Amino acid sequence: MEAGPRDTEQDAPEHGVPGAGHEADSLSPDGPDELDVTPEVEVELRPTRRLRIWQLAPIVMLAAVGSLMFAFPLAFEFGDGGAVVAMLGLLISCCAAGWSMMAARRVGYAWPGLPSRGSAQRPDWRVIALYAGVCAVLVALAVWRVARLR
Repeated sequence: MEAGPRDTEQDAPEHGVPGAGHEADSLSPDGPDELDVTPEVEVELRPTRRLRIWQLAPIVMLAAVGSLMFAFPLAFEFGDGGAVVAMLGLLISCCAAGWSMMAARRVGYAWPGLPSRGSAQRPDWRVIALYAGVCAVLVALAVWRVARLR
């Protein structure tokens, strides 16, 4: 006679003892029934994606240089070349803003009111119109200010 986990002769319920076969009834030969198993919980093991310092440093430096190039000629009027330097600074600032938006979008961030990348949601046209209107007003004010320098 072998003694093992699948030896059913010894696990047979005795007729005279109450509750002797209760444990054998709840287990199948391969383990507990599937109904008793708790549902599995999926946990993401990868760390959350975020912007690293090597991604942020060039963006911040470009934005600082561009904003200084834009602000100083407008504030102090450095003669005839001030408008050109100011527009170049505005261009560099816009490039840094675009670069930062693309880097943030790559790691999964989204603008307020817009769905994140890869989601099935559609962006609301009112939010897009608001962002486009704000950008248009800012560009118009910048061009108007630079044009007034001449």
